[in-house]
Amino acid sequence: MQTAVAAKRERANFVPVRQGDEQDPLVLSYLGLRKAVGIIGFALPLVLIVGKKLLQGGGIEDSISSYYYTDLGSWFVGSLCAIGVFLLSTRGYDIRDAIAGRLACVLSVTVAMFPTMPPSSLCPSPAGTYISKIHWISAALLFSTLAYFCLALFTETGQTKPRTRRKDTRNVVYRVCGGLIILSILSIGVIKFVSSIECALARLSPVFWLESLAVFSFAVAWLTKGEMILKDKEA
Repeated sequence: MQTAVAAKRERANFVPVRQGDEQDPLVLSYLGLRKAVGIIGFALPLVLIVGKKLLQGGGIEDSISSYYYTDLGSWFVGSLCAIGVFLLSTRGYDIRDAIAGRLACVLSVTVAMFPTMPPSSLCPSPAGTYISKIHWISAALLFSTLAYFCLALFTETGQTKPRTRRKDTRNVVYRVCGGLIILSILSIGVIKFVSSIECALARLSPVFWLESLAVFSFAVAWLTKGEMILKDKEA
């Protein structure tokens, strides 16, 4: 019976990483995917800022999504699609990881393919308004899913793996990152729904910096999960 269950879980790709498997090429590939997700996420805001400055000049856009309409639009879309593909390959301890990864993949691609309203659009069309709403709703759900990864999934420990002090430290990192993502989402919501705040802070591009904080937090969490940061010391 146990053999049949194990085989079923293997086929479903939900088998947790076992202690001692760290040198398995398959395990290393998953660690590499997590690192890749973190690196792309960490680089996204930085490349957008520097790239636009070099290619077009001018200041920082109102949001990360607004770079869709700049010369860095392809980088914005490509980065989100790449992150989505990597998230689709997520493997963890149970089906929750797979569901969260697939959901995050769909949301990430949706954010890329349904752009926000152009910054200079004074009289948006009904279709443009609808597409922009899809974009912002998907972005909020995407960040919420990434916060769920940090707070609920990354903090768990496999049944066959001993809990270490480094794991406790990593859990602190995951919780801080998840908390910052949630704080960023709520802050953006307040800015978007309170027009007086949005107008007062417009020159500071608050949405861009809050989105960047959320993306950096997400990146740090995935780099940590990929063992680039705070890896357990070898015995």
